[in-house]
Amino acid sequence: MDRLDNTVRPYAWGSTTALPALLGVEPTGEPQAEMWMGAHPGAPSRTARGTLVEVIEADPERELGAATVAKFGPRLPFLLKLLAAGAPLSLQVHPDLAQAKQGYEDEERRGIPVDAGHRNYKDANHKPELICALTEFDGLCGFRDPLRAAALLDALGVDSLKPYVDLLHARPEEAALREVLTAILTADRDAMAHTVAEAAAACDRLGGEHAPYAGIAHHYPGDPGVIAAMLLNHVRLQPGEALFLGAGIPHAYLNGLGVEIMANSDNVLRCGLTPKHVDVPELLRIVR
Repeated sequence: MDRLDNTVRPYAWGSTTALPALLGVEPTGEPQAEMWMGAHPGAPSRTARGTLVEVIEADPERELGAATVAKFGPRLPFLLKLLAAGAPLSLQVHPDLAQAKQGYEDEERRGIPVDAGHRNYKDANHKPELICALTEFDGLCGFRDPLRAAALLDALGVDSLKPYVDLLHARPEEAALREVLTAILTADRDAMAHTVAEAAAACDRLGGEHAPYAGIAHHYPGDPGVIAAMLLNHVRLQPGEALFLGAGIPHAYLNGLGVEIMANSDNVLRCGLTPKHVDVPELLRIVR
């Protein structure tokens, strides 16, 4: 049995205290967002025999078992993380297996370095994921019923949101959601920033089911993802409850500590609530 030495990734949205408290170490004062336990090349666990990637590559059948190698190939098929959100994560989706392979091969063919900030596909794998809450955990997952989304937006009393409200009433469900999401994400940035500011003030004033979006806007002022987030279901997990996210399901984690299990991938398409690379056209192609 090997002891794993695992990398903690310092993404800006990470909590400064949750992971140190869980691990029994002193906080560094810096965000500590995710601890990766696995064999993804982006941050593989380390052992006395080398990285977990190197250990598995040296003798896949011994490390993984013949059945796993036969089904998934000579690589660890999953990635385990501890995730500590102190601020909202990006509004994002993950590709299915065919989309991931196609996107990875296309970016390889175009010579985009795997570590380039504007690269979408870091590997050729899909990324279904499940998070199990260790503390109370807030997130956004999947689209609301369009009429409920329309009511949430309409209650804000923001004139520039009225066209979206009308669209959500007037179109078939899937077409309505796609058209409104596209309109929000491709709107004039200055005009949308003004809309977001008005909406954030209204959310703060109204509270209740609008309260989470006031918090999101506090972290990402003027970001169109604040309005897009209102199209999604808000969920609050209690410790031990879990949330599964399949390919193409829009989501964002907002706050809390959880343990996350996923396919061995780091493929993320983002459309807002992040300083990282945003690719709206590709996200709109992948989202369901």
